Parts: sequence; structure tokens; C-alpha cells
Amino acid sequence: MTAVYFNSWLEEYKKPFGAVLENEFVSFKISVEDDFVTGVTLVIAKDENKPHTIAMESYGTQQYHFDYFFNEGKGVYFYYFEVHYLDANRAEHTRYYGAIEGGGAGHLVDHFDEIKRYQVTCYKKAEVTPKWYREGVFYQIFPDRFYNGNQHGLVNHPKPNTFIYGNHHDEPMYIKDENGDISRWDFFGGNFKGIKEKIPYLKELGITGIYLNPIFEARSNHRYDTSDYLAIDPILGTEAEFLELLSELHENNIHVILDGVFSHVGRNSIYFNYDGAYGQTKGAYRNIHSRYYPWFNFNRYPDDYRSWWGVKDLPEINKDNPEFQQFIYGDNGVLAKWNKFGVDGWRLDVADELPDEFIAGIRHNLDQFEEKVLLGEVWEDASNKISYGKRRQYILGNHLHGVMNYPLREQALAFLTAGCAPETIAKHFTTLQENYPRDVFYNSFNNIGTHDTERILTQLDGDTRKLSLAFGLLHLFPGVPCVYYGDEAGLTGGKDPENRKFFPWDNIDLKCYEACQSWIALRKDNPVIHQGKFLLLYTKRLLGVLRYDSEDFVLVFFNPSNGMQAIDVAEIQTLRPLPITKERLKAIIGENQTIQEADTCVFSGKLFA
Repeated sequence: MTAVYFNSWLEEYKKPFGAVLENEFVSFKISVEDDFVTGVTLVIAKDENKPHTIAMESYGTQQYHFDYFFNEGKGVYFYYFEVHYLDANRAEHTRYYGAIEGGGAGHLVDHFDEIKRYQVTCYKKAEVTPKWYREGVFYQIFPDRFYNGNQHGLVNHPKPNTFIYGNHHDEPMYIKDENGDISRWDFFGGNFKGIKEKIPYLKELGITGIYLNPIFEARSNHRYDTSDYLAIDPILGTEAEFLELLSELHENNIHVILDGVFSHVGRNSIYFNYDGAYGQTKGAYRNIHSRYYPWFNFNRYPDDYRSWWGVKDLPEINKDNPEFQQFIYGDNGVLAKWNKFGVDGWRLDVADELPDEFIAGIRHNLDQFEEKVLLGEVWEDASNKISYGKRRQYILGNHLHGVMNYPLREQALAFLTAGCAPETIAKHFTTLQENYPRDVFYNSFNNIGTHDTERILTQLDGDTRKLSLAFGLLHLFPGVPCVYYGDEAGLTGGKDPENRKFFPWDNIDLKCYEACQSWIALRKDNPVIHQGKFLLLYTKRLLGVLRYDSEDFVLVFFNPSNGMQAIDVAEIQTLRPLPITKERLKAIIGENQTIQEADTCVFSGKLFA
């Protein structure tokens, strides 16, 4: 330990660990083993507000402490320490103790502009989710690419000026014009009947929830260009068939989360009506007096309008418009209609594009129903995210229950393909654990692939052994795992549209399937995995995931290397305290335990002998 030391991950220096509720105390302690130190100042500020400078109290001869009361409301707080010295000439000077990267142990720097501040997240309320979600295993379905349940594979209501693949083995492709815009959308014809027919497959795999990509009427196959929020896309089926699907899923104890795309709509929607399909005088583009005109932002009417990331096919909605707000989350709005159908939750597309007040309105609507869940698409650490110059309130209470855990995918790939040190992975996730309120951390919607990423097996260069390791990380980390359709079948594919192939029903890779199924079974058979505490262990080459409570544990070591590795207890390190002694850990692991290349080693049982 250095002469000046603080570690935000150890409760002897900061208690409690992690995020804190409003109007609670956090105890800060810093060790000083330097006779020339005359005092320490805690400098803490809510976000970028004016900081409080607090002279810490001397605690014995080598420690300073202060109990800070978080009474300024929810938000992210940043802090560091000023360490005051008298040098050999009795001259006063100050050094600064801050973070190195994220949380944990820090270091001293000489200049103010070198400081990296620590973070404390202060939240309003715990986001407790229903048991069906917290204990669930989800499966993401891109409806057009899953299964067609019609007799002879007939496609429901083919759309004008589109093409339908002649074979389910065809590679997805786009037909684009000279401007790079898609001129003809492509369809395989997956539908609600197909999902319903494959419920036994989902149950056998171990799935208890499905997340559906958009299902509302649209021009494209992905349906993020909504045409009508109140209508089911006819190519998928009818409202009655959707209701039948929901009923059948619920009878089989499978819950359903829908994709809510409220940042933008399709250019050819009923709301914008660029091509006049809904009438020559309907929609904002064709009629300045349309009820929908105030929903959009025109710079110069009608052709110069704000669109999502400049994509003219996706006119951006003004989410501050009261009428649009009521249309989405009012008593008789979009959410109310589909919630009454029996939908169990919503995933908000591009949550960065939705104002906090709009998300809060959606949450208020869902809270009127029993056991609904609200998730958000956020790709980074959601606790300190800034979008459009504003610090976001996503996870501070009464907004999102949880966010998509893209950091898990990022770190899993770094570990499995890039040789990232296990210690680095541990530091990254301990920082995330520290920054998120506990319930939000456990509500994370985990993924190792989605419709927006390259297929995980492609990223792993086709190594099915490492795919099993990726499935293990997906199901062991805190959060709710979600398998992207086809990953368990060995589907490959690069960037969109290659990552959206049709499900290979006649060519499922059994090795991939059984690996995924076995990790799901491990999670289901051990409640401590979805309820228990979390700690990462590591050696130079191995990463260990420990899930535990006061009685039981599951410990899994991952070896991503191309050679056999020994589990040497003497080499095992942790960033936070191990709940058992090294002697007990050695008894659990045993002598001369090894892990084959690209493999795992699983231990479970009673935490204490």
C-alpha cells in the first residue's frame, strides 16, 4: 500500500459499496502514512455543480474520515481528495488523490488537471422487478426470420414493391438505389403462427421470455420505420393471431417484451405520409394543418425535416409534443392498448433519443398495470451517460428498470478473442457494479449479440468451444440473459443484413444448441445465480465468476486460451473481499485442478463446509 491510499471498492474506505439512496450517508476514509501530511480535504460535487470542500477529520494517526450526507437529490456525484503537505522547508503544498480508471484504488497526482474523479450514483428508489423477469431466460426473435407457420409457407399479405426469398437458405441482401437508400425491402415471411408453432422448441431450450423486434405495421422487414402504432403488420398476422400467440405463450409460462420505437416513425407512415398512401391530404408531409404536423420538426416545409441521424426515411418525432405524449402513454394510447392485450413489458429503442420526462411518462403508464417491466437500449455505462448535452436519469428511479448490457458483450469478446487480461475484465465490471444501483445492475438485459451486432459465432471465428464460454458468461453474470435467435443453432453472419438470416431449422448445430441449453439449465437449477451476490476472481489467464449467498455458491472458471491451464489458488486474486478463506477456496477447488483449452470448470455446493 502506498503512503496515501483509498479504494472505493473496499468498505474500510468507502461504505456502503456502490450506489446510495437519497438522504443516506456514505462514510469516506483515506489512509495517510506520511508525517508531512497536515490534512485531507474531500472535494465532492453533484455532477458539474459547484463542489463542496470538506476538511476530513483525523482518525487516529494515519487516517482521515468524513460521513457525507447525500441530501441534494438523485444524480451522479464526483469526488476526489486534496492532500495537504508541509515540505522540508515548512512550505505548504497540495497533491490530489483520484481514480486511475473507474473505481478501486487510486493514485496521487501533482496537478489539478490530472485528476480523474471517483463517482457515486445517488438514486431515488430501488427498481424491484417481478420474479418472472429477474429469474427469466429470454430469447430475442426477429419475427420475419424465425419461422413461417402457414401451410406451404405462404406469406401473409406480401407488401408492394418488395421481394420474397425463394429459399430459407438464401443470404439476406439489400437492393439499394444510386443514393444508397433501400429501394426494395426483402422478406422471408416469418409470422406469429410460426412463433406459436415453435413454442415447444423454446421450452425445450429453457426459455421463459421472448423479446420481439417491432411488430407494428411498417414498410421494412425490421419495422423500426413504424407506419401505424395501433396496427399489427399484416405480414405477421392479425390482432387475433397476436392475441392467440400471447395466450399460448402465457399458458406455457413464457412472457413477452415488445420493442417500443418512439423516437421516429417511417416516412411513409400514417403520421408523415410522404408517398400519399394514406390519402393526398393526410399526414404532416402533405398537410400543414394535419393533427400530426406539430409532431415533426420542419426546417423548410415540406422536404427539409429533422430525421433520425439524417436518415430521411425516418422522420424524427418531437417527443416534447403533448399530443404525441398522450398518444403514446395516455390512458387510451398505444401502450394502454397493447398492455391490455397482455404484453408484459417494453424495451425502448434508442433510449438516448427519448427525453427523461418522456421515459418517465412511459414508466408511469406501465406502473398502472401489474408486473410490467421497462428496459432501455443503452450501449454504455447508463449511470453517467450524457446525450445531447444532458446527463441522463435512466437508472435513478421511476424511469427504466434496467438497460441492455452491451458492455457484457464487449468485454466477453475482449476476453475470448483479444487476449484481454482477466484483471481488466474484473475492473471493468466492478466499476459498472459500483456505478449502478444494485437492482438496476441485476435487472440488466444481458446479451452477447443482437440484431444490431455481428453474430457472436462469427466474431469468435467459428470456434464453437468459445461460443460455449460466451453462453456461460451470458448466463452467469448479474442480469437477465437474452439469447439472440439462431445463436444457439450456430448461425453466423457479419453486419446487417448478414446477421439477420432465416433460422436454420433443418441444420441446427447440436453442439451449439446443447452448450446453450446446458448453461440455461445450470442457471435454472441454481437460484443463487439469479439472486445471489457476485464476485469476479482472476489469475493471469483465468477468469472466475462466483455467485453466492449465505449458504450456496456456484463458481465457474473460464479458460479462453489455446492451452491447458492449472487453477492455482495461490494465484487467485479479487478486487473485493472474498466471502470465504483461501483455505476454504482451496478445499472447493481441490488439488491439481486443470482446465482444458477453451473450456470451463464448474464448482457448486455449500459455501461453508
